[in-house]
Amino acid sequence: MSFTFRKAIRENVSLLIGLAGASGSGKTFTAMRLASGMSGGKPFCVIDTEAGRAKHYADQFTFDHGDLVPPFTPGRYADAIAAADAAQYPVIVVDSCSHEHAGEGGILDMQEAEFERLGRKDSSKMLSWALPKREHKKMVQRLLQIRAHLILCFRAEEKIEMVRNAEGKMEVRKKQTSTGLDGWQPICEKTLPYELTASFLLMASRPGVPMPIKLQEQHRPLFQLDKPITEDSGKQIAQWASGGAKPTKAEKPTELKDVLAKIAKADTREAMEAAATAAAGLPDKTQKEMARAAYKTRVEELKGAQKEVAPI
Repeated sequence: MSFTFRKAIRENVSLLIGLAGASGSGKTFTAMRLASGMSGGKPFCVIDTEAGRAKHYADQFTFDHGDLVPPFTPGRYADAIAAADAAQYPVIVVDSCSHEHAGEGGILDMQEAEFERLGRKDSSKMLSWALPKREHKKMVQRLLQIRAHLILCFRAEEKIEMVRNAEGKMEVRKKQTSTGLDGWQPICEKTLPYELTASFLLMASRPGVPMPIKLQEQHRPLFQLDKPITEDSGKQIAQWASGGAKPTKAEKPTELKDVLAKIAKADTREAMEAAATAAAGLPDKTQKEMARAAYKTRVEELKGAQKEVAPI
């Protein structure tokens, strides 16, 4: 078997982008804006698992619509996306991909069915995950072969946990996970956001403004983290993916010292919101935790000074 190598250049790169958010975060609207810009004026398609809710945006965007109905197995998601890719849509939006995890027939239901089939024994609990995890991995591998740009929308939910503090007392706090931010986490298989090119959390307090879950250094110039994603964002991203130059307004990498300084100086709600957005751009979990601790301390300082600034 012969195998040929040639100089690597960036051209016709397919991007997989994840957008997670709760109600009011602008998740679907942001996905539509991004897809509209990335599609270069051509119709994109939306695979809708939300009983046709994507059609609410039919007057604002030009797209083709397809309903994906239960069972929401990984294989059915993969088949629907592959069909859209075969139809040569430039961009495919899936709203929502959370059903593959927690919807009717999704991997949680698949695990429960396997557990039942194996007799509901404690010893078979781990084994019951083998089939759903295998099917999910198959879906991911098929997604990585898609030639179109792919935007996956995820619902997000707020989680809390009980932890023991430094004094040995139990206290309630927002749950901290590798994919979660400020207690919010995408409803999906926990590794999926990291299989994508980039993934973001959107908050209802700042609709459409991306807070990175995964954002590698080479992709940072493509996403402005202090303002909502727009059609222009999509145009610049698509231009880069096709081999064009990086966006002219390249964003300086966020550094911890700059974020801590911004938090320390903040004395209004607007300044605190800006500091929180800056903290979201930090490159790793440890730095985010340090910024979160500094943010919490600053909130307490402002409360002590009777400033009207509440935690975001």
